Amino acid sequence: MSSYQNEQIDALRMVRHYLNDLSQAKLQQLRDMTADYLDLRREIQTFLRDHFSNVCTLTCFHSHRSACCSREGIITFFADVVINALVSDAESLDRLEAVLQMENNGYKCIYLVENGCLWTVKPIVCEMFLCDVSQTEVFASDRRLKIKWEELQERRNRFTWPDKPILFDDIEKRCIRAGLKSTLMYLHNSPGLLRIKRQWQQRDPSTSS
Repeated sequence: MSSYQNEQIDALRMVRHYLNDLSQAKLQQLRDMTADYLDLRREIQTFLRDHFSNVCTLTCFHSHRSACCSREGIITFFADVVINALVSDAESLDRLEAVLQMENNGYKCIYLVENGCLWTVKPIVCEMFLCDVSQTEVFASDRRLKIKWEELQERRNRFTWPDKPILFDDIEKRCIRAGLKSTLMYLHNSPGLLRIKRQWQQRDPSTSS
């Protein structure tokens, strides 16, 4: 397996064990924490399905032109793994583990199969990526769609961009306190994201962990 696959499967197995060991009360806390984010994800999914599905299927899967799905795999945050595992059944997670153990000699993301992405809730970086080709084709005909997309991007940042307390950071903190450690914990590993966190913590020390 590639280093990407090893990193991904380690995080997935770690999260599955973590969630399996949680009490029902703790699992419900996580579900409550992620409810607003999942509402947003459903709204994003509907927007993309209604306006980009046909364009992206052609660009991403059939023509192999996309700079996203033609990569070995997309960037995933540790919170992506936790949230996806939280809403997925065991069979879906087993499929992710199985594909990560296969050799990937193809032109595409390892998670992308004939019927689409194997994730129940895609990594947010993947979900929010629209290549120039698809944006030009869709937004040129209706500027209101571009404005709506920009609004969805801004709302995404409220959960994922660490210039304030955010869901993705809170999830990492919980898992770190439980003894988990992963290279996908970018909110605690990435120099750039840590710098952004320090900036808002200096402005508001009461929010520091």
